[in-house]
Amino acid sequence: MKIDILTLFPSMFDGFLNESIIKRAIEMGKVVVKIHNFRDYSTDPHQKVDDYGFGGGPGMVLMPQPLFDAVADLRTPDSKVILLTPQGETYKQEKAYTLKEEKHLIFICGHYEGFDERIRSLADMEISIGDFVLTGGEIPAMAICDSVIRLLDGVIADDSSNEESFNDNLLDYPVYTRPADFRGMKVPDVLLSGHHENIRKWRLEEQIKRTKERRPDLLERDD
Repeated sequence: MKIDILTLFPSMFDGFLNESIIKRAIEMGKVVVKIHNFRDYSTDPHQKVDDYGFGGGPGMVLMPQPLFDAVADLRTPDSKVILLTPQGETYKQEKAYTLKEEKHLIFICGHYEGFDERIRSLADMEISIGDFVLTGGEIPAMAICDSVIRLLDGVIADDSSNEESFNDNLLDYPVYTRPADFRGMKVPDVLLSGHHENIRKWRLEEQIKRTKERRPDLLERDD
């Protein structure tokens, strides 16, 4: 998989790309991630990328030219362009599984008070990571890339990704490690029994119970 990220703040991605699972996936050749400062595509002598919006209003708005030229430079027949915006579809695990099948993802990180409406025409999809406001699309880009890259074949163990929260619309079951008794808080006996079928049943029951208590909306989904 190839991922291109268009941003005004490339250095925000330094730690993200050089730590943990993402770094390992890159070193394994599972994914190529390139960060592009779309200010470099500006035709303005001062590399200006924003301007006041027509009709007035607070703040500055991203102009179309730099992003149109950047996407034109990077796009191929295999590309899917993703605009990160609060107005987009709310991101869920199902979308991560869909995106992992793509060959090339291009993320557009917005900033300031938004972007010229015509920039929407570049996007194959618009995604939001939740109903809250951030200063830009960089953190959403990292979150989505992390969720997708870890699903690529061979990046993590298959059994780890198969038994995670949100699979089958259920939260994950409780997990414990040593000691079996920590300050009076004990590991459930079933987990110490060695009886794999009973453990499987207990875990499923706990998943359903936890989901009902914490995220009942997940159980109401039809998909």
